[in-house]
Amino acid sequence: MVHFVLGPKGSGKTKWLIDNANEDVRRGNEHIVFVDVDDNHIFSLDRSVRLINAMEFHIDNIEALYGFLCGIIASNYDIEKIYIDGIYKILPLKGEEVEKLSEKLNIIGSEFNTQFYMGLDLELHEIPEKLQDNCFQLALA
Repeated sequence: MVHFVLGPKGSGKTKWLIDNANEDVRRGNEHIVFVDVDDNHIFSLDRSVRLINAMEFHIDNIEALYGFLCGIIASNYDIEKIYIDGIYKILPLKGEEVEKLSEKLNIIGSEFNTQFYMGLDLELHEIPEKLQDNCFQLALA
């Protein structure tokens, strides 16, 4: 399943993703991956969480992102969750693109029992209605 963490810049999406990845590890989930567009959070994440810098792989479209995520799963079939932060900084993901990516990730996630959590700089009303039940909306504090 694909979940989306939504909110404007500064609303706490990154903190939410990091906190949840770390909590997963504390609960005993050993196969957690955190995809980001830099290495800034390496010391915020539990050392058991695998941090991957997406910028190093020149992802420039949805198909490349999908292939990249499939490659992560292919390298370790035990991956339970993949947290994705900041990808909107390199890919302009809007309604239709989010829906297309979600459909593809739901298929691969079901096949390999992997959940995806993706932070997006969008508001709930910008997400297709059929995906809104899988969203966490954060607001500026």
